[in-house]
Amino acid sequence: MPQPLPQPRIIATHSYRGGTGKSNVTANIAAEFARFGLRVGIVDTDLPSPGIHILFGHDQPLKTVNGVLQKSYPLSEAILDVTPEALKPQGRVLLLPGSPKPGDIAQIVRESYSMEAMVDVYRDFIKQGALDLLLIDTHPGLNEPTLYSMTVSDLLVMVLRPDRQDYQGTAVAVDVARKLGVPAISLLVNKALTTSDWQQLQSTIEGTYGEKCLGILPQSDDIIRYGGSGLFCLQEPGHPLARGIQKVAAAILDALGIEPEMNEQAAPA
Repeated sequence: MPQPLPQPRIIATHSYRGGTGKSNVTANIAAEFARFGLRVGIVDTDLPSPGIHILFGHDQPLKTVNGVLQKSYPLSEAILDVTPEALKPQGRVLLLPGSPKPGDIAQIVRESYSMEAMVDVYRDFIKQGALDLLLIDTHPGLNEPTLYSMTVSDLLVMVLRPDRQDYQGTAVAVDVARKLGVPAISLLVNKALTTSDWQQLQSTIEGTYGEKCLGILPQSDDIIRYGGSGLFCLQEPGHPLARGIQKVAAAILDALGIEPEMNEQAAPA
């Protein structure tokens, strides 16, 4: 049984615009962390447009972070154990989903919520879930909830597509994160054309932002076949995209100074 990390870490995954595949990447990376034997929590703070729960097979979660923030029920009742069966002997993936109900979304957009209360949720989730890692799946763009999530994170992972609009927006977000004093920032390129010069692309990204590029993930029509149902890294473990996600997960752990030992039974085929 892996020993818990002495100090849980918080990772915020963010993108300046929607459509980067951030939530899909976050969910798959969480599964890879669990493959390493870690206890991983995910909080969906993209409350105006939540959706990461669908990737774990929960189309309509009954209790969500919305209800916890409104003090309708305790946090413990909203935490879902979404660990894939293949990974249960090794690690755990726990999810605190956002509510997909139109009324709840309208209420969040209209009234917002106390960020102090959300930070309390992060802290209590880490404690109740005995987490090694907490992943915060943020709302795209720069807004108050996202800024708070950045400030409490140990590592900010900026997910971007290789196009000029994402380049410009990401530069703004990275600059803001630095001014907020985020301890570590890394870049992750998603949906890159396989015909691109990836070595040159990585050099361009690192030179432009002055931060490490964790990896480049390919654009793949194969993931569309699953229609956002399930985790691609488990559905197609030998696929180049899945292999790329595995490498990114390892790179994140390396950036955080974490050296877990992979259980051979959990290694992808």
